[in-house]
Amino acid sequence: MFSRPDPRMTARALVLATALAGTAMAATAPALAADIEVFTEGPRQLKVYKIPNVPKAAEPYYASDNTTLIAQVQDPTAIRAKDGGTGGALTWTFTDKGENLRRINPTGQDACSYFFPDMKHVVFTSIKDNLDMPLGNWSDPRDYPVGSELYIADIDGKNVKRLTNNKVYDAEISVSPDGKWIVFGRQEGGNMDIWRMRADGTGEQRVTNTVEWEEGRPMYLPDSETIMFRAWKYEDYGKKRPTPMTVFTIKHDGTDLKPRTFDDGMNWSSYPAPDGRHFFAVRIIENNNWEIFLFDMEQPDKAPEQITYNASFDGFPSVSPDGTKLVFGRSLGKGFMSDIYVHVMDITPLGIGPKKK
Repeated sequence: MFSRPDPRMTARALVLATALAGTAMAATAPALAADIEVFTEGPRQLKVYKIPNVPKAAEPYYASDNTTLIAQVQDPTAIRAKDGGTGGALTWTFTDKGENLRRINPTGQDACSYFFPDMKHVVFTSIKDNLDMPLGNWSDPRDYPVGSELYIADIDGKNVKRLTNNKVYDAEISVSPDGKWIVFGRQEGGNMDIWRMRADGTGEQRVTNTVEWEEGRPMYLPDSETIMFRAWKYEDYGKKRPTPMTVFTIKHDGTDLKPRTFDDGMNWSSYPAPDGRHFFAVRIIENNNWEIFLFDMEQPDKAPEQITYNASFDGFPSVSPDGTKLVFGRSLGKGFMSDIYVHVMDITPLGIGPKKK
């Protein structure tokens, strides 16, 4: 388990090396706090608050109701390696006020998850059916858990259906806004690419097919046919710190690949805004400070705008479908990236909501 982040790490490594460490999650949440402390930060004085009642968690994503979240949350029932290594999260849902905590999967270890827009189903990654296989290491792209598979379930965790049976690393999953497609990452033979399938698990299709690039965190734009992802090169891994990462978009039929960042820095954990024009990504500034920035695809020469202001770590950004809330993980511990908790920022002033028809 990493006590400090290695800037060489991939998105999956950062998720599990930070948010999954530490105190186990209680089976039930305490009562909602009477007051939620709201503060402002940055030149825009955007309002921010920490979601109460939710223990350490990573990769939160909003449902179509702009209130409910799904995330990897610390859970005492999750299995761990004998050496106490990475792992220990299961899929939970909760509101952005810290209410209605619900465990979706009670078995094994989980990674990323996402809502379908109908608010009736969720998808998630888990090793729950392959506990006889080596656990692997979620934090090491050279040793990802090959028993990780993709699942769909009702929003209450019932009627679980397994979508893949590959004995490879399937993870980093999300759903198109129209609910017709699931996009995910698959590592085979040490090579990571983006794939898509229909909502019922049929019609698998490889979207990217590269040897030099390691793609990850695929997310659909509002048109439900363009995918945004970030990628890094193994030739840079361990040699340049932080590992340079580029944000790309591509049509989900594998055409029209376009870079969306153009420097040699780390543009990590990208997430598109509902307006189809902007996106968020994490960059490192002075003193190894990880902050969230807003990018404009229509003005690629424009410097990205820093949105979060925190002396340690902010990451894993995603946006509510109405474009009014940014949800992210923030370090609250004494050490860098220690004690990551989910926070919400009111980004209404940014004006990046869905385009009016």
